[in-house]
Amino acid sequence: MASKFLRKIGSLFRVPIITSILRWSWRLLPVLVMMDIGYLIGIWPDWELYSEGPVQRSSFIRSYEFEQHRHADWPRLRWNPVPIATIPHSVVRAVIVAEDARFYEHEGVDIEALKDAMEYNLSQKKLIYGASTISQQTVKNIFLSPSRNPLRKWHELVLTIGMERNLSKERILEQYLNVAEFGRGLYGVDAAARYYWGIPASALTSSQAVELAATLPSPTRNNPKTRTRSFQNRVKKIRRYF
Repeated sequence: MASKFLRKIGSLFRVPIITSILRWSWRLLPVLVMMDIGYLIGIWPDWELYSEGPVQRSSFIRSYEFEQHRHADWPRLRWNPVPIATIPHSVVRAVIVAEDARFYEHEGVDIEALKDAMEYNLSQKKLIYGASTISQQTVKNIFLSPSRNPLRKWHELVLTIGMERNLSKERILEQYLNVAEFGRGLYGVDAAARYYWGIPASALTSSQAVELAATLPSPTRNNPKTRTRSFQNRVKKIRRYF
């Protein structure tokens, strides 16, 4: 009897409560949209600072410096930005092959890659591949955080469009090659070249360039030092294009 009574009471309040929640959600939506627009305006970069001159310290680098104080086992930060003119073409080519084959064809978002990734993930019933372009990864590294949430992806998309309209493809590559993580505390190709092989980025061979590119999906786990099976398989895939 008690359970029947509770079900009747619940049925009386269920619809009005849901209706009330929906009504308030619609009222709050414009407020949330305006707050997000305000946030984007607040973080919107001065693109002139990024279109030329020295590469700026990225959000990920600043985050590493902050977190390093709480992790005694983390190595010191290694970061030495260099002009793209001093980076061998083989490094640029290897990174494009590994991360964004249609880099010069899209305007920040690769719709074809996104579609392919979604179809594959659906077929496997789990998230295996993403489809972030080099432009999107550059924006994430420089301005945003590693957090995974819909708002961060939305901000990444808006900032990517802004960057593509204000920076040349070569400058975007220069930014990316100098802020991408290549291992714990290793940011940029020059720091990585000096750590793994004891040479500047300008002296990297084609084989070393491929190995650097192979670290990019998960650099702290798969890199030229650990030489995991996953790393070696990725090296073989990239070498097919050399």
